[in-house]
Amino acid sequence: MLRQDRHDRFTDSSKVKNAYFILLLVGAAGLAAPARAQTQPGGAPLLPNRVDGYGAPVGATVPTNRAADETTVDILGSYYQQTGTHGAVEGGRGTEQLTDVSPSIVVNIPLDTVSRLTANVGSDFYASASTDRIDFALSTPSAHDNRIHGDFGYTREQKAAGTQWGAGAGVSNEYDYRSLNVQASFAKTSRDGNRQLGLTGQVFFDNVTLITPAELRPGFANGVVRRNEPKSDYGTAGRRSYNFSATYSQVVSKRLQLAVSTELVEQTGLLSTPFHRVYFFDNPDSNPVITTDGNFSVPAPSAPRQERLPDARFKYPVGLRLNYYASDLVQVRTYYRFYNDNFGIRAHTLEVELPVKLTQFFVVYPFYRYHQQTASRYFAGYLAHSVSEDYYTSDYDLSGFTAHKAGLGLRYSPVYGLGRFRVPGHDGQGRPRVMRFKSADLRYAHYQRSTDLAANIVSFDLGFAL
Repeated sequence: MLRQDRHDRFTDSSKVKNAYFILLLVGAAGLAAPARAQTQPGGAPLLPNRVDGYGAPVGATVPTNRAADETTVDILGSYYQQTGTHGAVEGGRGTEQLTDVSPSIVVNIPLDTVSRLTANVGSDFYASASTDRIDFALSTPSAHDNRIHGDFGYTREQKAAGTQWGAGAGVSNEYDYRSLNVQASFAKTSRDGNRQLGLTGQVFFDNVTLITPAELRPGFANGVVRRNEPKSDYGTAGRRSYNFSATYSQVVSKRLQLAVSTELVEQTGLLSTPFHRVYFFDNPDSNPVITTDGNFSVPAPSAPRQERLPDARFKYPVGLRLNYYASDLVQVRTYYRFYNDNFGIRAHTLEVELPVKLTQFFVVYPFYRYHQQTASRYFAGYLAHSVSEDYYTSDYDLSGFTAHKAGLGLRYSPVYGLGRFRVPGHDGQGRPRVMRFKSADLRYAHYQRSTDLAANIVSFDLGFAL
C-alpha cells in the first residue's frame, strides 16, 4: 500500500545520526511489510490478496521522527485513482476503476519525558465502478461508500535500560466490513545506540457481510433481482489475522546502516470475497443472466460461482534495508524483500529512493519500486477454471505479474518553520500557546502492472508542533 513517508533534514552529529537512523530503519522496515488484513476502499477485503504493497491507502502512517518533548499534529491526505480491465467482480474481466480520497490526522502527545499517546483518525471516501457491478444496475449503493478508522497507542521508554514498549488498539468500519485490532511492541537499543531489536505483535478481528452477486441470490432465476436488501439478509463471516514482526537494525559505519526484518502472518476464516464471481469452462449450469446493457461485460455462457479460497493462509517474508549516506547532500535508500506463502505465491520486491538536499531546508526524493510475483495455485482467468477444483479465484491480485512504481517527493522544513499561530490555552509558564507549522511534504507516484492495471496517487503531509 502507498503510505505518506517521512523524510527529515540531515544532521551533522554522529550520535544523533545513529539514534535517528535506527528509528528510521525500524519504521521503514515496518512500512515495507506485506499488506495486512485490513479493508481496502471499494468495500472489499482485498488486501489479504495484495502482496505487492500497493493499493489505495488504508490509513496514514504515524510519524516516528518527532521530538520527544513536543506535541505534534500531522494533517495528511491523498487522492488515489485506478483503472484496469480485470475486475474480479465480473470474473476476471471488466473495469477496475476506483477513486479514493483519504484525509486523516495524526496526533502525538507526550505525557512526560518517557511516555506518549498517539491517535490516528481518518476516513476514506471512495467510488468504485468494479463493485458497482455486483448488481446489474449502475449507481447502486455499492458504488460509493466511506470508511472511518481510528488507531490509538501508548508508548513508554526506559532510558537507563535502553528499552521501549508500547500497546495500542484500533477500529475500522464501512458498510460491509468491520475490523478491530490490538497490538503490543517492544524494542531494545544497545548502549552506544548503534543496534536495536524491535518486536511487534498484532491481532485483527474482522467481520465481513456476505454480499453475493445478484444472480446468485434467491429469486433471480425467476427474473426478480433483489437490490438494497438489509445487511441482516446476507449474514456475516469472520476472519482473524495474527501478525508478528521482528526487525534488527545496525549502524555499520558513519555512512552505512542496515536493517533485517520479517513479518510472519497467519490468517484464518473467510479469506475469499463473497461478491467475486468465477466462471468455469465446464460448468453445466446455464447462466441466468441472458442479456445486459453496454455498461457490463457480455454474459458468460455458464453460471458463475462465488470465489472460494482456503480458510487458512500463512505468509513469511524477509526483508533487507540498506541506507548509504554518499554525502551530506545525497542519500541512497534501498530495500529488498522476498515473499512466500502457502497459496503458492513467491515474490521479489526492490525499492530505491534517492533523497537529495537541494538547500538547507529543501529535499527532493525520487523513488522507484519493482515487484514480481508468481501466480497462486488457486488462480485462473475468465472461463479457465474447472468445476472439479476445490478452490478457485479470478482475482488478478493473486495472478502472476510484474509491477513498477515510480514517483517524486518534495519536502520543505525550514528550521524556524513555515509559520506560527496562536491556539487556545496557555503553557506551563502561563504564556499563550503557539502552534508552529514546521514542514510540508508533497508526493506523487505512478503505478503500472503487467495485468493492465494502472494507478496514480498524490499525497501530502502538513506537520505542526505545539
